[in-house]
Amino acid sequence: MSSSILRVLSLSLLITWLMVTSPALADTGKVLPINPPSFNGKIGITYKESTPDFPAPIKAPEKAPNVLLVLLDDVGFGQASTFGGAIETPNLTHLAEKGLRYNQFHTTALCSPTRAALLTGRNHHSVGTGVVAELASGFPGYTTILPKSAATVAEVLRQNGYNTAAFGKWHNTPDYETSAVGPFDRWPTGLGFEYFYGFLGGDTNQWSPALVENTKRIAPPTNNPDYHLTPDLVDHAISWIHSQQSIAPDKPFFTYLATGATHAPHHAPKVWIDKYQGKFDQGWDKLREETFARQKQLGVIPANAQLTPRPKELPAWDSLSPDDQKILTIRM
Repeated sequence: MSSSILRVLSLSLLITWLMVTSPALADTGKVLPINPPSFNGKIGITYKESTPDFPAPIKAPEKAPNVLLVLLDDVGFGQASTFGGAIETPNLTHLAEKGLRYNQFHTTALCSPTRAALLTGRNHHSVGTGVVAELASGFPGYTTILPKSAATVAEVLRQNGYNTAAFGKWHNTPDYETSAVGPFDRWPTGLGFEYFYGFLGGDTNQWSPALVENTKRIAPPTNNPDYHLTPDLVDHAISWIHSQQSIAPDKPFFTYLATGATHAPHHAPKVWIDKYQGKFDQGWDKLREETFARQKQLGVIPANAQLTPRPKELPAWDSLSPDDQKILTIRM
């Protein structure tokens, strides 16, 4: 979570920089799409009397950074160890120790609205996504149609010399436009991403996902009994980044990685189930207290903060039967 928020801040600063410093945008009033450059050559009566003028390719500002934006689904503020949680996230902690952790932020608490706001920098209602794609209505703010007037971060960066790619969960295309015949202008490749590998809906089977590459539906690997979507997404992202660095090392990239986990269905690989065996046997009441104490120690919540009451809809852990506790411990 900290990585995602940190990247958003860095990205907003970068886009401001691009809008101010890019000659192409300065020449066109800082408006996208960028107008094609005027012809500065000469057209004579004959070829010998003519002078060609090839437009220079658009380049990103000097030292423009590569950007990796990672979005984790349904991960609470107190779940990652980086913020005092019980789930070990050493790499996120390493990033946070060299960067920033944010403990105040706006969240829409829904899949499609979160992504729409994150990728456009706008309030989710102002870009037509006040609800998840499958529940769209014909009312303003709830059509789930991202307007062309609100470019995605990927589109802004692409038109300023970046290569762009998205991997994983999308969930920002109207449900009635997700068939194999499109239309594709509101798929990732129509909204600024030059490459896409992932799935269009809000969730998918982690063992046998409904995969899409660009605008083509593809079958998941069937020859690997240990296949799981998350490593597959990461491997594809790494491969794409390696290609960028080997073929065009001077061209910056923007990579958006949104995992299908930890959203339902909760298809955890056995290695992860074994890793956390017994770690939640104390139940959710004790877990809340332990997480709260660790967050105070880290300073991500105020020292005088008080733990909120357990929601009434959630029964006390000690009131559950041993069988129920066993099942819910596994789910946790």
